[in-house]
Amino acid sequence: MRTFSLSRVPRCGLFNLARFWGDNFHSSSRNCGYSCSSKLHSFKIYALNGGNSRKWTRRPLTTNTEGRNKTAQHSSPSTIRHELLDVKASTSATINISKVNTSRCEKIQHHDIRELIAENGDLASLVTVIIFDIETTGFSRTDDRIIEIALQDLQGGENSTFQTLINPECDVPWNTTKIHGITTDMVRKPSVPRMKELIPILLSYIKSRRKPGGYVMLVAHNGRSFDVPFLRSEFSRCGVEFPSNWLFADSLIMARKAMKSAGSEASSKSLKLQDLRVHLGIPLVGSAHRAMSDVVVLSKVFPMLTYILKQTLANVVVEHSFSLSDIDNPKKKKKSSR
Repeated sequence: MRTFSLSRVPRCGLFNLARFWGDNFHSSSRNCGYSCSSKLHSFKIYALNGGNSRKWTRRPLTTNTEGRNKTAQHSSPSTIRHELLDVKASTSATINISKVNTSRCEKIQHHDIRELIAENGDLASLVTVIIFDIETTGFSRTDDRIIEIALQDLQGGENSTFQTLINPECDVPWNTTKIHGITTDMVRKPSVPRMKELIPILLSYIKSRRKPGGYVMLVAHNGRSFDVPFLRSEFSRCGVEFPSNWLFADSLIMARKAMKSAGSEASSKSLKLQDLRVHLGIPLVGSAHRAMSDVVVLSKVFPMLTYILKQTLANVVVEHSFSLSDIDNPKKKKKSSR
């Protein structure tokens, strides 16, 4: 797994990078959307600890599961990630992403993908799961700003992770610096992009991870109450429309259900991400409360939650995902889920 950092790109090159990313990811040869242009390798790639001596690698997985007969409730913990991503498909209903015809894709794009997946679980293979996390100057979506964002395509592959600091155009309060360690000097460096410069690059990255004719589901811990509304506010402040076709999932909500199903002792434990990491026996990588470190932790916690809940990707999309319209109209979502 390799991490691409915008902090190593001069600001004058950000616009060209956004154009390059959008143009070249889709023109390069891809295997279900996960082989990326080698031109990106000219930029500095570094490990989570900021050094250059270690590189993260992950073998790409495939969504083609023809002939397999696996369900999440029969998987061992060591195969949770594969079970979440390798959607069960019968030999008579296997979906080959590279051969989905245009008319079918257009039909799916004009419907709620969750409704279609509820009818045909094989369509979950069209969904790309992206783990993400943000760090901010505070808790107010009106007065505070995002100062770091990290994302990881759970499928893995080249350039599957994305991380950058963000210049909030204001000072970082000392009380929040004590939590995540990000200082005003760090975000004021010339190489750190402002949010309005970052958004087109962020959109291009997420688009590059989406399968042809498919959707993305972004997962964050406490995402429904914090990360998603905060990110949406930043888009609005920059005058950019927030993508309405993105799906989201909140691992905190899933953790409540998972810990409750695991028994009274487990349900009494803290549901903070780092406490879940300790409870589930996941080692810490990097510094806690930095965006990329939390993303790496959540990329391990999330599949384990689906294992505890005995759910496949199709179940997660149908039962746990939400959209912007669900946030704006919570009563409608609650009524539709009955």
